[in-house]
Amino acid sequence: MKKFTCFFLFVLSVFIAGAEQFYVNPRSGNDANPGTKEQPLKTINEAARRVNGNKSPGATEIILTEGIHLVTTTAKFDNNKYTVTDRLVIRAEVMPGDKDWNPQRMPVIVTIVPLKPGFGGDEAIGLQVEVDHVTIEGLRFSGSPDYSYKNEKELRRSYPVWRGGKSLDDLLVTQCLFAGNKDVMPLHVGVIANGHGLVIDHCVFFNCKNPVVFWQADSGTSYRNAMRYCLVYGCYFSGVWTTESTNGDDFDFHHNIIANCKTAWICELNSPRQYKAHDCIFTGNTRMTGYGSGPLGSNNSTSIDFLKTTNVITTGTIQIEMDQGKPNYLQLAEGSFGTNLGAGLFK
Repeated sequence: MKKFTCFFLFVLSVFIAGAEQFYVNPRSGNDANPGTKEQPLKTINEAARRVNGNKSPGATEIILTEGIHLVTTTAKFDNNKYTVTDRLVIRAEVMPGDKDWNPQRMPVIVTIVPLKPGFGGDEAIGLQVEVDHVTIEGLRFSGSPDYSYKNEKELRRSYPVWRGGKSLDDLLVTQCLFAGNKDVMPLHVGVIANGHGLVIDHCVFFNCKNPVVFWQADSGTSYRNAMRYCLVYGCYFSGVWTTESTNGDDFDFHHNIIANCKTAWICELNSPRQYKAHDCIFTGNTRMTGYGSGPLGSNNSTSIDFLKTTNVITTGTIQIEMDQGKPNYLQLAEGSFGTNLGAGLFK
């Protein structure tokens, strides 16, 4: 009886606190397990299913261990019960900067979702977060090995992180690495999100087509968006993409490096918005800025059209560390040009 009472009190305390936690281990996990560290789940999709089924108030934490996490169907989170303090957090077990961290310990999420008709063409969505107050941190996202782009007009798109709700708010993506290659594992957009409060912080985008698209909002204006301390390198279309909805007055853009991309910043064609960037490096790009949603051609604009820069360096060579054994793999080479900005995975 005493043991039963203790167990009941434990369950009650968890219920009252509203705490919810799931570990996901693709190697040793089983989706029939309870999801504890000792008995983890196997897939993110099962974690999403359980999270969506728990309507009790409180925070949720999904902890991904190192290894390759295959997302074969879109992992959709649609239980919109979270608050600023009680968030949905999807994170790595070991974070960049932790004592035992190295690049090989990052959980790798590979989206191999079958293509479905979507906005402008066939698309595959990995994590779909249709809730407010979400943090995604410490993860590595790769493109899809199931298909490739034949050319820049090929309408096949891989979206590792997607938010469709135009009234949703507060999505923080931090200390994540997005890596793709148009010939092998294409990654069309790392993060594409409608709504408000999309914050991209200390992320690395390497050889993707587009790193991030700040998309549309229900009111026609999307507020409180930010991109800071990010390294964008080798993206073969744009370094950042803002649409007509993206409010420029409160768009916080600073301490970013955009290098060796086709166009550093693309603004939606006919958008009246004006933006500011400060304390950044834009170098090695074919174009500084441009309008449109396709190959820019003669539509190239200059920075004075929609982008005002303060303390932005446009010359210099960015050096990327390619030694996989080093902690700054796919980030700035140690001591190289631009390291003083603090852009990259480490806070």
